[in-house]
Amino acid sequence: MVVNLDLPRGMRDLQYEELGNISFIKEKFQETVEIFDFNQIEPSTLELQSTLEAKSGPSIIEETYSFTDKGGRNIALRFDLTIGLSRFVSMRRDLKLPVKLSSFGGVWRYDEPQLGRYRYFHQWDIEIFGSAEVDADAEVIEFVSFFLRKLGINFIIAINHRSILEEYLAKFLGITDKIVLSEMLRAIDKLSKKSSNQIINEYNQKLDSNNLQNFIQFASFDGSPEKLLDYDKVKDFQSLDTILNLFDSLKSRTVKNAIVDFRIVRGLDYYSGLVFEAKEPTSQIGSLVGGGRYDKLTEAFGRKELYATGAAGGVERILAAIKDKVKIAKKPLIYVAYGSRQEKTHALEIVSILRDLDYSVDYDINGRSIAKQFHEASLKNAFAIIIINRDEFKKGFVTIKTGNKEQRQSINDIGKNLIQIN
Repeated sequence: MVVNLDLPRGMRDLQYEELGNISFIKEKFQETVEIFDFNQIEPSTLELQSTLEAKSGPSIIEETYSFTDKGGRNIALRFDLTIGLSRFVSMRRDLKLPVKLSSFGGVWRYDEPQLGRYRYFHQWDIEIFGSAEVDADAEVIEFVSFFLRKLGINFIIAINHRSILEEYLAKFLGITDKIVLSEMLRAIDKLSKKSSNQIINEYNQKLDSNNLQNFIQFASFDGSPEKLLDYDKVKDFQSLDTILNLFDSLKSRTVKNAIVDFRIVRGLDYYSGLVFEAKEPTSQIGSLVGGGRYDKLTEAFGRKELYATGAAGGVERILAAIKDKVKIAKKPLIYVAYGSRQEKTHALEIVSILRDLDYSVDYDINGRSIAKQFHEASLKNAFAIIIINRDEFKKGFVTIKTGNKEQRQSINDIGKNLIQIN
């Protein structure tokens, strides 16, 4: 019987370099988490279907890996980290608020696989619970700005307030019906991927084309908060003060690359106020980070007036953005080569000494010829090769080869002589 070794559709094995790159993002994320004093937790990988439906409705199950367990319970793999963090805080009434939480881990989504997009991928996530203040939103945006700068990414943060769009629909177009309003917002959410004419044609059976045309024109605004002050159509909007206060807070935090963009909507039933996306301007990847305020979710979990704001980013998407722009450092490898079984014993002594000194070290396990060992060292891009000669070793010396240069070095001082490459 031949075993089918294919992976399930949309899955892949994470190989050495990619896994190392993910670890690099995680390390920088954890450094930023400590700087901003967020507490790290790991939400459960499994959730009840009812918990997921509380966030996004029954239709979300079509996008998840869901099944019935042996106890007859309907459960699913987590499809993001926000819902687990929100559930955790909603259950824990003993927590002192406000509380700042963070997480980094894998998530599963039953989406259609695409180039560079799989059904299992990694996310990082930060959330602040228990504060309705605009400074909580600014804290999240400052974290995103700090983290992306730490990764060496050029970016802009586009910010909107959903109520600005809703107020325009009510005051200028007379639209207050929740279904029509939702469709209007859904149409605006597609502006980053489709032209105005494509969207109008798509919705010509659902929405009034003139109203949609006017709404698209209004939502095309982007620019500085000063430019927003000169925009007559929003000068009396209640949500205008909130977005201006946010920018005042960001200015105090020296977050300089933020703009207002009315096309930012995010999840239609998920967010309830300020929303934002961070993008790399020259990239076709799309949004690197998305976030905003989502007070309605904790209400669905039975915690009214808990308040919540946060952000999440796709790790693989960020890696695609920094590819060819940021060199992810890897510790230089030192390869220890030997020519005989007796010399192998001495080689192992050197390997252990250097590993105890925190060097990255490898050697040939199979006892191949020294020529093949040199070839393997070259394939592994070893920075230096330490050559063991039995007679020299007895005198307390080894040879260190870097490039075309060879030096005789004392074993007692070997760590000091290699310190500059560690």
